[in-house]
Amino acid sequence: MKRSLFGRLWPNATAVVLFAGFVFPVYWMFATALKPTGDILSEDPVWFPTDITFEHFGTATDVDHFWTYVTNSLTVTVLAVLFSLLIALAGSFALARMRFKGRRGFVIGFMLAQMAPWEVMVIAIYMIVRDGSMLNSLVPLTLFYMMMILPFTILTLRGFVAAVPKELEESAMVDGCTRAQAFRRIILPLLAPGLMATSLFGFITAWNEFALVLVLNKDAGAQTLPLWLSSFQTQFGDDWGATMAASSLFAVPILILFVFLQRKAVSGLTAGAVKG
Repeated sequence: MKRSLFGRLWPNATAVVLFAGFVFPVYWMFATALKPTGDILSEDPVWFPTDITFEHFGTATDVDHFWTYVTNSLTVTVLAVLFSLLIALAGSFALARMRFKGRRGFVIGFMLAQMAPWEVMVIAIYMIVRDGSMLNSLVPLTLFYMMMILPFTILTLRGFVAAVPKELEESAMVDGCTRAQAFRRIILPLLAPGLMATSLFGFITAWNEFALVLVLNKDAGAQTLPLWLSSFQTQFGDDWGATMAASSLFAVPILILFVFLQRKAVSGLTAGAVKG
């Protein structure tokens, strides 16, 4: 009996400890954003803010080009995700349904591309963009963000396409649908969990990317929110209140997106990892 009770308790206790470890930094970020400066710089940590202030949020948003940063981030992130999904739908269908020479090599290539750190290619990317006279533009950012998330998107959606029975597609074609119509009417609705999972992953990746925009876009009118996060410095050091307030605002879109997509995203990541 004791052994059975212990067997039930230790996984739950471990889960609680891990949950607290992951959640505490997020809590500390939001809590610090609401504390007065004196509490933030106090030698004795103030665990729970009592004198709540929104002054740091005003400081964070009252900077030059703030709304330009927001618009640029949303533009490049949404376009990169949409373009990657469009290309990945066709690519994943080809890899899952069609048999052609070099198919295995394509899959391995996508896996290697997903493993490669993009930071090692920043210099090469900068030279390409510079030679194409496209510095300080959102177009290169959108294209390279799309390339960053495309391998994961194709590999994940490939698992979902492979999990759909071919008989459904063939039945639709017997009833008069073309292959494109069968894909749109039969397969595409069944890919909803995979589309949610890959969209969430792509959004987070493009939304958080810092190195490329730092190198490619020196003009403030073409920069994005990650650079805004690094701008709260004064002659006395870092303004931690404004930094934490900016970080909280920066995390809100991802938290909102995750709340709406969490069920389909989790099932999509799990299913896409084991099928196909």
